[in-house]
Amino acid sequence: MAAVVLQNLVKTYPTKQGPGVRAVDGIDLEIASGEFMVLVGPSGCGKSTTLRMIAGLEEISGGTIAIDGRVVNAVAPKDRDIAMVFQNYALYPHMSVYENMAFGLKMRKFSRAEIDRRVAEAAAWLELEDYLERRPKALSGGQRQRVALGRAIVRQPKVFLFDEPLSNLDAKMRVAMRRELTKLHARLGTTMIYVTHDQAEAMTMGDRICVLKDGRILQVAPPLGLYQNPSSLFVAGFIGTPPMNFFRGVLRAEAGRSLFVETDGRREGLRIELPAALGRRGAGRGSETLVLGVRPEDVRAVPVAGAGDASVEIFEPTGAEAHVHLQSGLTSFVARVPAAARFELGRGAQVEFELSGAHLFDAATGAVLS
Repeated sequence: MAAVVLQNLVKTYPTKQGPGVRAVDGIDLEIASGEFMVLVGPSGCGKSTTLRMIAGLEEISGGTIAIDGRVVNAVAPKDRDIAMVFQNYALYPHMSVYENMAFGLKMRKFSRAEIDRRVAEAAAWLELEDYLERRPKALSGGQRQRVALGRAIVRQPKVFLFDEPLSNLDAKMRVAMRRELTKLHARLGTTMIYVTHDQAEAMTMGDRICVLKDGRILQVAPPLGLYQNPSSLFVAGFIGTPPMNFFRGVLRAEAGRSLFVETDGRREGLRIELPAALGRRGAGRGSETLVLGVRPEDVRAVPVAGAGDASVEIFEPTGAEAHVHLQSGLTSFVARVPAAARFELGRGAQVEFELSGAHLFDAATGAVLS
């Protein structure tokens, strides 16, 4: 096991004109020994570039990378004691499963007995014992991904690096492999850094999650910490399925109550009474546009015969629950409702909000008000 420390890490891609494009812009991140850290964010946020710099596959433009207390900026990838699992498996098609898993150990001159022991152990963990003589073309996508994992496991590295390894699998296999990777981490206890754009993967696998955007870190926290206490509009909207609902409006004090009044500057929509604690966070901002964030599970919706507070746009049964997409007149938002609920498109709904977990954000900066 080994800690990984990134200090002011920068990657700039040169351009013909100007100072170049900064794909990674001054990242500072400490990953504890044995931690499962997930780097998550939209395409182009710098997460894969960061991982490749840790691996030594991408030259850094500035800052330092330390693995197990040793700065590795000038250390070749093969000497960093890391193992990387790629999105496309990168298996040798002419080799058997055994040969693919053993190849790296053979290059490092391990004894045949030690290679056999490590391959057998990894194959047992990954349920590949019956496939060791097959070639990759005779395997399913999930089996190929397990072979790629096995090839990394037999190395017994200080750090595992995963670059969107499940994105080529179907939905059922992705869920199964998420579970296997989590069990693998618990068994090995090795430091793992995992890159994904899928926030569901991040939430279910990581000890901590690092959210990136435009090459910068927005927030680092455990999964529930990100979900319950996002630092910005972007994090609040990126983490969670369905994502958090956002209502733009202003605060008003009426009869000793703090009201959030939805408005676009010309029209007004929902009027939502805020709990005292939430109202205090927006104190003194009565004329400023704020954003109220409410999770779908905190929206209570009931179909009504008349107009109601909102109209039904879409009704999506998902099995254990249903999602009803509503329109307030100014905002589209989503409520999680019981599976037995029935909403008719175009009809009205009465809406109530549970605001104990709601947040107010500055509309201009996106920062949460605390």
